[in-house]
Amino acid sequence: MSRPMIAALLAAFTLSACGPVLDSPGDEAGTTTAAAPAPPLSDVTPIDDPRAWQGEVSINLPDPVIAPAQTDPEPRLPVTVTDAQGTKVTVTDTSRILALDVYGTLAHTVFELGLGDRVVGRDVSSSFPEIADRPVVTQNGHELSAEAILDLDPTVVLSDTSLGPFDVLLQLRDAGIPVVITDSNRSLDNLSSLTQEVADALGVPAAGRELGQRLERDADRITRQVAEVAPQDVTGQLRTIFLYVRGQAGVYYMFGEGSGADSLITAAGGYNVAAEIGWSGMKPVNDEGLIAAAPDAILMMNEGLESVGGVDGLLKQFPALTSTPAGENRRIIAMDDDQVLSFGPRAADVINALAVAFYAPDDL
Repeated sequence: MSRPMIAALLAAFTLSACGPVLDSPGDEAGTTTAAAPAPPLSDVTPIDDPRAWQGEVSINLPDPVIAPAQTDPEPRLPVTVTDAQGTKVTVTDTSRILALDVYGTLAHTVFELGLGDRVVGRDVSSSFPEIADRPVVTQNGHELSAEAILDLDPTVVLSDTSLGPFDVLLQLRDAGIPVVITDSNRSLDNLSSLTQEVADALGVPAAGRELGQRLERDADRITRQVAEVAPQDVTGQLRTIFLYVRGQAGVYYMFGEGSGADSLITAAGGYNVAAEIGWSGMKPVNDEGLIAAAPDAILMMNEGLESVGGVDGLLKQFPALTSTPAGENRRIIAMDDDQVLSFGPRAADVINALAVAFYAPDDL
């Protein structure tokens, strides 16, 4: 399955964000604690046996701290860019910006570039304090509303293929609004390039280079710390799979190679089982796949786990899990839906939190 198809599936079934919480191992499903960041990896003590801990870990990171690369950068306009679909787009005015995608990565990037005061609306995933007062232009979760967008009279729209229907974006172009389609891929490999796409389209390339370099430095720092915490031998790393589920809709998928989840698992020091069993893209999960994967840990989205009734519901849905180390130990790491695969400005924080959950859960 291609990345655009994966993004479309996410857009169709991802639910709205839930409140920020960070639960410790062993908490019962549904119990939460006050919002708190995961401790830095450099401050934690890895447990002796990563396969010894039991119980669910639920991670919701606090709101990000916006630290613009530049203060009030002045866009150099007009600018003509070739977007991710090969379309040439000329932007002449950035006074009213809409940046929309399934994880809120694009809007967060615009704020980190120093242009947040020009953003006039938001997608449902963008809910940090600085943008919370802007009207939402997505309906039914992550469906673009042409009427809501046009009502805001944007001078430029940034989006990707993760939100739909795509005809809405074409309708905006027909109305004379510059629409720039960015890369839909979310991984460590395009932190700086995706940032630069956004910056170039808004006429602030220098701010983009500065922010991209910062994100790369932060990610590199965290991955170096992960290397010091995670077992060096892959046989000592937690065998991890990523399950995407929506119980109400009967959606049960396992994310594999090329989905973004593989990059995240590896960066956080887990062993990406999907590569071993030849699971590519995203496909409906079955008992055979789960048995072949024999995971030590399962990574999920918080609301996905809730949609099947928590750990008990997941094990009931897939009895084969009970014969795996992850199922036997109820070792499931659930992360906020809008954070876990967002990468972008949150990449370092997400990797840090996940690595702590893998190898130092007692420090959460």
